[in-house]
Amino acid sequence: MEPLLLVLLVVLLGGALLWWRRERAAREARNLADVQADARRWYERLGGQVMNLGGEDPAVRQALADAAERYHAAGSQLEQARSITQYRLARETAVEGLTYIRAARLALGMDPGPPLPSLAAASGAGELTVPRQVEVQGQTFKAGPQPGQDTPYYYPGGRVRGRPVPAGWYSTPWWKTALGAGVGVLGGMLIADALFSPSFGDPGYDAAAAGGFDEAGDVGADFGGGDFGGGDFGGGDF
Repeated sequence: MEPLLLVLLVVLLGGALLWWRRERAAREARNLADVQADARRWYERLGGQVMNLGGEDPAVRQALADAAERYHAAGSQLEQARSITQYRLARETAVEGLTYIRAARLALGMDPGPPLPSLAAASGAGELTVPRQVEVQGQTFKAGPQPGQDTPYYYPGGRVRGRPVPAGWYSTPWWKTALGAGVGVLGGMLIADALFSPSFGDPGYDAAAAGGFDEAGDVGADFGGGDFGGGDFGGGDF
């Protein structure tokens, strides 16, 4: 009798294990399908905006060019995605593209549309609230919360060499140079120091919430870190 009970127990345990594995696989498949559908929804929304918007203003053209770049990057990521993490990365890229679309619509004087999900890469970076103008190595750099002839480059917020850079409009995409090497890195970080260090007045965002700046030697300390605290979501600026 005892051997029979043992066999029944083994069969029941085996059946329970098989059921659990099937349920887990089904749950994972549903989760994967959900994040895939969500990523494609944002990607398609971005594509529709990229195709339908246009303008001759430099700020509009630049924002739409950045949005189109994110659209192509998100499409490539979707084609290669096989995991939940990869689909979430594609979604982040598409949402980032839509932040540029939102910026272009504002530059066109249009309703920017409904709010977008927060970008992980921009967490804690804040937004510019006041115009800034600084001189760095003989060049003038401007930044502000609104697009203009002197500030046609939009940045959705993020971290350059571990340093928070708030969302806003800039006179030049100096953050791209700061991702390079040698003199470009130093120049980019000097610009960040000048634009956002609290010693230069109101940096235009909550410096404490964004991590603040270590003004003494902060430029050199940042060289050892990654390009952005939030990861490379966009395949371009970020």
